[in-house]
Amino acid sequence: MVTSVPLFDEGKWRISSASATAEVFNPSTGKVIAEVPLCDAAETTAVIESAARALPDWSATPAVERARVMFKYRQLIEENFEELAAIVTREHGKTLSESRAEVQRGLEMVEFAAGVPALLMGDTLPNIAAGVDAETMRHPVGVCVGITPYNFPFMVPLWMFPVAIVCGNTFVLKPSEKVPLSSVRLGELLQQAGLPDGVFNIVHGGKTCADVLLRHPSVAAISFVGSTAIAKSIYETGTKHGKRVQAAGGAKNHLVIMPDADLEQSVKALSASAYGCAGQRCMAGSVAVAVGTIGDQLVHELCAYAGALRVGPTDGQEDVDVGPLIRREHLKRVTSYLDIATEEGAEVALDGRTDDDDGFLLGPCVVDRVKAGMRLAREEIFGPVLSVVRAADLEDALAIGRDCPYGNGASIFTRDGYAAREFKQHFNAGMIGINVGVPAPMAWFPFTGWNQSFFGDLHIQGTESVHFYTRQKMTLTRWFRSADESHHDPVWRTS
Repeated sequence: MVTSVPLFDEGKWRISSASATAEVFNPSTGKVIAEVPLCDAAETTAVIESAARALPDWSATPAVERARVMFKYRQLIEENFEELAAIVTREHGKTLSESRAEVQRGLEMVEFAAGVPALLMGDTLPNIAAGVDAETMRHPVGVCVGITPYNFPFMVPLWMFPVAIVCGNTFVLKPSEKVPLSSVRLGELLQQAGLPDGVFNIVHGGKTCADVLLRHPSVAAISFVGSTAIAKSIYETGTKHGKRVQAAGGAKNHLVIMPDADLEQSVKALSASAYGCAGQRCMAGSVAVAVGTIGDQLVHELCAYAGALRVGPTDGQEDVDVGPLIRREHLKRVTSYLDIATEEGAEVALDGRTDDDDGFLLGPCVVDRVKAGMRLAREEIFGPVLSVVRAADLEDALAIGRDCPYGNGASIFTRDGYAAREFKQHFNAGMIGINVGVPAPMAWFPFTGWNQSFFGDLHIQGTESVHFYTRQKMTLTRWFRSADESHHDPVWRTS
């Protein structure tokens, strides 16, 4: 049955009046499961205005009361944990274990948000000058917007709105039109947790909708996760219109394998990094840098291990290791890189193409002998394709990182503490792993992409997210003794 995806506007679920719609697929079967509206400018504006109307009362609500909503929300997510994971698998195609992990990571952000009042406290310095006291306090910024991608339909929205809401802002979420069902369920549970009407709202759409969100005068802050090209455009457009913006973009993450690495453990970590979520994540390892003479053995072990991973539809299945890609057109784009690799002189050591015509399936792929200038080394593929580049030594591997325009994450596999320290200090990325395949931070630490992987000043997650969703006010105070007190000392001075 194909359902119509509703909007959430001022506490009411309603069907959009938009004439244009997009199809939502189950990637495991290739079948349409829902239709999502592509809202026009007028409907998008109405949702923003709902959030603006709710702002004064919500920002005046005590911070501890705002946090209590998140405590209840956390409980509801736990109670509906398996249902939420199943929704992610159905609309995105992740394996159930991957979807459960996504729900857990989102839950951790709700837990972090419930503790945000402790991070909203300001600073004071009495007598900063003669008779003058100084203090700072944090205020909400206003109406905040989240524009989220398809690859983490549950977790990424929770990177944004729980913190924004506890900080006293109201929020408009525009989920990817490819995966709107998780966001709808998030909104239903938030309403059940007792959040007042209009504090959280959902609108759907494409470029027209996004343009209104980026330009509307009532919007104060925009959070975005997606491709680098769109992240850059959103940052430029949003800041041009006076918004504060955090825009996380794409990546080309490097996994450096030193000659002394534990190869068995390294291969398992590389495979989990490159093929987890079918490679559709901005922290996926996409380039394995084999240092010294380890390359041939690494490729052999990778092909043997990854080639044995179970590939198939995920909806309702528990015994699958690699699920489908999000759309058939994306599947075609990713597989085209295997032909490009051959054309550019690389070797396809493991070809994961299947004969399945229903789901959007591609198994793990390993491409060996990739050179730094090739497209597989430079471009974000966003699929289960791992390119192997050979490096003479650690300095050569560090140079490969310096030449990369992105800067999300990178990991090194080694037993050598000096090599690990050099890598940590000098590799050109904001998130570093040492014998860790996916160096993605948990909720209490910021998601610190560098270079073309992030546009803005304050990152998502951690204390930086609290700073992003608040602005500081500083007050200087001086009190003068009144005239009737000028001839005698106050009681506290004579007691």
